[in-house]
Amino acid sequence: MSLPDGLDWLLRPVERGWCQYESLKNGTLDLADVAVMNEAIGVFDENQRRIQDAVRSAQQRT
Repeated sequence: MSLPDGLDWLLRPVERGWCQYESLKNGTLDLADVAVMNEAIGVFDENQRRIQDAVRSAQQRT
């Protein structure tokens, strides 16, 4: 299930604990900040997936 109007993307850094919701509301963070955090989250998630794949692959060989 997803939120309407791109709110998933906007709130993803909040959900991950990378920022506070209030920082989005009061303008401390802008959309550029959210974009950078989302990009970093995507990189982090992809790296985690690759690590898990590598561990599984190594376990299968033993």
